[in-house]
Amino acid sequence: MINVTKTFFPPVEEYTKFIKRAWDNEWLTNRGELVLELEEKIKKYLEISNIIITNNGTVPLQIALKLLGNRGEIITTPFSYVATTASIVWENCIPVFVDIHPEYFTIDETKIEHSITPKTTAILATHVFGNPCNILAIESIAKKYNLKVIYDAAHSFGVKFNDKSIFEYGDVSTCSFHATKIFHTGEGGAMITKDQDLHNKLYFSHNFGHNGPLEFYGLGINGKMSELQAAMGLSILPYMDEIISERKRVVDYYNTNLDLEKIQVIKIRPNTVWNYSYYPVVFKSEYQLLEVQKALNDEGIFPRRYFYPSLNTVEYTNGGKMPISENIASRIVCLPLYVDLSLENLKKIVSLINNNIC
Repeated sequence: MINVTKTFFPPVEEYTKFIKRAWDNEWLTNRGELVLELEEKIKKYLEISNIIITNNGTVPLQIALKLLGNRGEIITTPFSYVATTASIVWENCIPVFVDIHPEYFTIDETKIEHSITPKTTAILATHVFGNPCNILAIESIAKKYNLKVIYDAAHSFGVKFNDKSIFEYGDVSTCSFHATKIFHTGEGGAMITKDQDLHNKLYFSHNFGHNGPLEFYGLGINGKMSELQAAMGLSILPYMDEIISERKRVVDYYNTNLDLEKIQVIKIRPNTVWNYSYYPVVFKSEYQLLEVQKALNDEGIFPRRYFYPSLNTVEYTNGGKMPISENIASRIVCLPLYVDLSLENLKKIVSLINNNIC
């Protein structure tokens, strides 16, 4: 079976070496030694100044919206994983969708201003498949209208834009460390800001508001990462260069051998160092997608319709029409992409796709 992704497992003895430290310390949660070490090593690897790692990738979105959304209207994209929109609704804010760019698949910055109202409090944009939004335009709009900017950078670990980490942009950037992601802790995530005061608020918010054992700094929830999760991250981080290199190998093979005259691939924004997190392809029609998907499935190959459906069509959003997002969502699929995907299987995938598109 060839799935759309495959979790990267470090050598078990390397993982258990970190687990033994947790056992020796008799400390499993509440920001133990391994969590603190992982934060420092991620900061060094990504060349960022601050990070708070969390128990999953959705909690950072919820905390950011709780602090910055003020129960207002949030300009956002309909083309993302459902957690992006669900977090907005969960935090009693209102998602206001703006359609996407047909080549980059990110929010179309030229359509944002038209959707801003006196109730708008923030822009929540997704770096789709690790492809940066038009950051400079978005932040110019935010400054003009005094809006906060939250970036859902769930797919963007290791991505750089204009020679610095993608996490360095916006008021808050969030990331997912889910087991399907390029860097993972099994479950996990992170939130990053350059603003020290906001960093402190994010920190207190992910730990019940605790300011020491007996005092509180505002409202908070439990978003803390455990030592067991941190042990996984510490085991995987040394392999990141190898992981990215291997994923590039797969992407390069697809780019060279797929019939790109008949299918569309994502356009990576200029000045981006990409992380090869996903390989989405867009077929000419949903019918063609389903025919190719069936041919692949019959051979034990399982790509994923990702992202589908367009989030403006989810029943709790009342999102109106988003013609480009809906159109792309109906025709897009992510192909298998992981570290040890063999050349033999790559040839099989490409052959099945090329032979089943008109």
